[in-house]
Amino acid sequence: MKLRAALFFAAALGGAAAMFAPATTAEAEPNSQITILYDAFGTDAAMKKDWGFSALVEVAGKRILFDTGNDPDIFAANVKAKGIDLTNIDFVVLSHRHSDHMAGLNYVLSVNPTVKIYAPREGFGIYGSSLPSSFYRKDETLPPEMRYYDGRPPEVMKFGTAWQGANIELIDKTTEIAPDITLIALVSDAPGTRELKELSLAVNTSDGVVLVVGCAHPGVEKIVEAATAISPKIRLIAGGFHLVVAADDVISKSVAALKDTFKVENIAPGHCTGEPTFAALKQAFGDRYLYAGVGTSLPLGPSTGSVGRRGEGPAFQEDDLTTYRNLARREDPFGIRQARSQRSKLSHL
Repeated sequence: MKLRAALFFAAALGGAAAMFAPATTAEAEPNSQITILYDAFGTDAAMKKDWGFSALVEVAGKRILFDTGNDPDIFAANVKAKGIDLTNIDFVVLSHRHSDHMAGLNYVLSVNPTVKIYAPREGFGIYGSSLPSSFYRKDETLPPEMRYYDGRPPEVMKFGTAWQGANIELIDKTTEIAPDITLIALVSDAPGTRELKELSLAVNTSDGVVLVVGCAHPGVEKIVEAATAISPKIRLIAGGFHLVVAADDVISKSVAALKDTFKVENIAPGHCTGEPTFAALKQAFGDRYLYAGVGTSLPLGPSTGSVGRRGEGPAFQEDDLTTYRNLARREDPFGIRQARSQRSKLSHL
């Protein structure tokens, strides 16, 4: 039976929090939640901020660690600050090979050395891999001492991993790894990350798909499109959307696709989504934009009708949003507008 779970969130009014009462159906799991363990923004004083991402996903009867952050010491400190026991997690998902998503795995393995780990399959990948020896060209005219393996290579060549002995299972296509829990496997075709393989976590509930993404290098729209093959209803997307250096027109297109094309119900962006994209998503989704700074817990429980805002961060008021955007434009932290202005000048020469 599919988990009957959906999102419910606390509403903050005048500094007082009001919680929806949990449902009493047998299928409901009111303690299900996503806890952000690693990110570069947040208001929880007990958590350390750093560039990277990690989240503990507790849903469908499973405790899933999704990514492990950028620094093992910071990751360990944040795990301890939230009182999380990594010895009884069901499995780990490493979304992709970038260090700001996997460096904390050393700490995970120090406390739970046999935990199951899912990672993308890549030739000569850091998670380990194998290739048939037929992949390389051979020249039989060479003497044996000049040939690989003296001219007698094994049928399958196995390559090592940075975590020798770890229980890693490599995923090369979209796979349901447990009932209603699917790893969506896609490949980036963007400049700079072309051929990078990435896994996203999709949990199918009776109220739609809960989708957790690491960096969305293949494109957040493509990941959501793949998730709609599981269910056309996307209840929540959380994680990094990789729009941190995107131009305004690219951000607008992505926001419109998520809101209008795919009709995503709730959105909890973090990590590499980007500050201007935070602002654009907040304006587009309003109360369905969920703050997801480090230390925040996003409850996943029985449906309660309308979804309120949840999280420790302050809500964007319209005046705050205007100030936020003006500041982003003035500071131009990634040089996007400056580069655009220079290209415009050159085109008129």
